[in-house]
Amino acid sequence: MNTEYAYLVCIWQASAAEIRSGRYRLAMIRWGIAGPGGIAARFAGAMTRVDDGQIVAVASRSAERAAAFADRFDVTARYDDYRALADDPTVDAVYVATPHARHEADTLGYLGAGKHVLCEKPAALNATQARRMVDAAAAGGRFLMEAVWSRFLPSYRRLVEVLGSGRIGTPLQVEGTFGFRRPLDPTHRLFDRNLGGGALLDLGIYPIQLCTLVLGPIEHIAGGGVIGPTGVDEQVAAVLRHERGGLGVIQAAITVPLACTARISGSDGWIDLPAFMHCPTSFTVTGGVSQPEVVDASFEGDGFEFEIAEVHRCLAAGLTESPTMPWSETVALAEAMDTVRAQIGLTYPGE
Repeated sequence: MNTEYAYLVCIWQASAAEIRSGRYRLAMIRWGIAGPGGIAARFAGAMTRVDDGQIVAVASRSAERAAAFADRFDVTARYDDYRALADDPTVDAVYVATPHARHEADTLGYLGAGKHVLCEKPAALNATQARRMVDAAAAGGRFLMEAVWSRFLPSYRRLVEVLGSGRIGTPLQVEGTFGFRRPLDPTHRLFDRNLGGGALLDLGIYPIQLCTLVLGPIEHIAGGGVIGPTGVDEQVAAVLRHERGGLGVIQAAITVPLACTARISGSDGWIDLPAFMHCPTSFTVTGGVSQPEVVDASFEGDGFEFEIAEVHRCLAAGLTESPTMPWSETVALAEAMDTVRAQIGLTYPGE
């Protein structure tokens, strides 16, 4: 097995074994949700498919939204203030699903209150914020993870196994696109610069994280993009040169429909991830002497349950960060996106 992937394979295999054996078993983890939007609803639905987890509180700036979410998912406590959620002694961990621009402040508040945090991607607007979040988690001995759910899906776990087997030889290039056309709407979060809108942070992070997962750390980036009338990046592309010699090519857009696929090309073959590349239920391996193989990685449910299970496993094991999505990776992804934004001239308020 290629040494670059052996570590991740061992981590995932050990995690599965621990879960099956019950070695790491906690009492019920009591979750709070900050920001009852669409992605929080998916998270809440997935919680029903995970052992040892229960949503006990939800917070929103709107009492009506908090109440509606709580009624829908049978949540007892509902708050119209995010600080009230931090002060709730029945909450062990918080899923931060507020707009990007709030992630740092909300995460720091919950960590400071002694809560563990799963923060929706991107964890922060920039690397400076990400480092402050990591430092706060380390100082308080609290768990923190960026919710890059792709890393925990069966397809990505199988992908790492195939890469480690050497089936396509040495991975040399990764191409990934993620984009769709949405009508211009200045009130929507994707077009709102004040909320951290744009294609890169919301969508581009997925092909970038695939590049780093496969090719390792990035040493140079050349990016380009189109800034729209609301001040956010509507289209963005970048070429990533990695320290081990690999090349990544990524595209993201909120005004252009892209293929939303990815290809990993190696010295002896390639792997195709179909749409949507960030959450496929299968992929095709072409390489070696055999015919192309479709690797089935289907599952029941929404997929968020796998990252929730990882949080529970890490908490039971006494970990403050996930080996699969460590703090260093969160900072590295933020640094990469900072570089692209600097090259296309995109800043957010307060930077």
